[in-house]
Amino acid sequence: MAVGSGLALYHVLGVATCVALLYFTFGEVDLRQISLPSMPVSVSRPSSSSPSSRVAAVAAPFVERRGAQLFLDGRPFYANGWNSYWLMDQAVEPRSRDRVSRMFRTGAEMGLTVCRSWAFNDGAYNALQVSPGHFDKRVFKALDRVVVEAGRHGVRLILSLANNLEAYGGKTQYVRWAWEEGVGTSASNDSFFFDPAIRDYFKVYLKTLLTRKNHLTGVEYRDDPTILAWELMNEPRCTTDPSGDTLQRWMEEMAAYVKSIDKKHLLTVGTEGFYGPTSPQEKLNVNPGIWKDNNYGSDFIRNAKIPDIDFASIHLYPDTWLQQQHATVDEKLKFVKRWVASHIEDGDRELGKPVLTTEFGLSHRAKGFDHSHRDVFYKAVYDIVYRSAVRGGAGAGAFVWQLAVEDMEEFHDDFSVVPSEHPSLHRLIKSQSCRLAKLRRRVGGEEAKRMLSVCAAGSS
Repeated sequence: MAVGSGLALYHVLGVATCVALLYFTFGEVDLRQISLPSMPVSVSRPSSSSPSSRVAAVAAPFVERRGAQLFLDGRPFYANGWNSYWLMDQAVEPRSRDRVSRMFRTGAEMGLTVCRSWAFNDGAYNALQVSPGHFDKRVFKALDRVVVEAGRHGVRLILSLANNLEAYGGKTQYVRWAWEEGVGTSASNDSFFFDPAIRDYFKVYLKTLLTRKNHLTGVEYRDDPTILAWELMNEPRCTTDPSGDTLQRWMEEMAAYVKSIDKKHLLTVGTEGFYGPTSPQEKLNVNPGIWKDNNYGSDFIRNAKIPDIDFASIHLYPDTWLQQQHATVDEKLKFVKRWVASHIEDGDRELGKPVLTTEFGLSHRAKGFDHSHRDVFYKAVYDIVYRSAVRGGAGAGAFVWQLAVEDMEEFHDDFSVVPSEHPSLHRLIKSQSCRLAKLRRRVGGEEAKRMLSVCAAGSS
């Protein structure tokens, strides 16, 4: 690099650092006139407009799908990612915003390129949606901050739009709202999927979120390439209809609605990957333990074939899923390999779409747990994804559940990992980032160069 361009880079980074400090200290720094290095921001103003109506445009390419692969700027894109569901929640209060910045900084230092997080909080503490169609501006501003901070660190986001579980409101809260307002047709949580009033509630939320204008950049979410994809729901299940028809209709309706508003971003369902009634027996046999005769209304291949769905997702929790079988470590590892490989095969042969393992984890509470088990387990997942990427297959990436930074014990679960406290796992995750980056090096690209510079900095 020439000396002049190097000095210019230091100036840009210096400005970005100062902005970051002000931003996370005071929370209301307007970024519409500042250009940042990782996700550049440019400012334009129509000739007839006043200075106060300036609109920022994020000048970065969108991740897109071509067949069974993801592409960025015309080149194959492989995601090494992680989950931190708590980002929006922690960005609300000034005292906790630093956790968001530290998490993105940690992820970027490990070469991680995508983070999956919640863009919902319905009726709970620090709720985004306080009641149907009514939103807390403070919390929306917190989500704005998350998007901007991700972009500053060169990280893209998969944002989940609802929860099948009760945490952060979930479908239970929507059903409660409808029941309290006297419009609900059923007290069953599964009425989220079939009650017309609740489906309308959800569509209002979707439209409000997708068209939200970031108060820091002036860019609507649907126009921001920092967001890689939307996820309809975290782990959707409809136990009252094991045929899968109810859930399938809901997925088709909501996917079409999202795409009618936002045609730029990728969209996934958020399924765990259980094979359902339309799957052949050989695939049903891949389901774990009591899930072999899946009765949750999900149907992986059928769900993923929906035209408006761009990529399929799977989750992976061998401790929980094989608990009743009292599986040994070796048996769990055998299942892990079969589960991931089977779904990538589906992406290649049946779906013609990418497959992302958007959650995987190993519980520290499992009988006989040892931290070395996670190293072996993670490596097995990473190796399958890498081999698929080498041959240009459907395996598009894997996301650890979950990462956190120091002093966040209240957000920990059985699977939480603080990278600084587990050096061997830190090295393994970064190693996966780097070997995927080397695959992109073959075809070039600025993001690949940035990633390779991270890898060249050492494997701490």
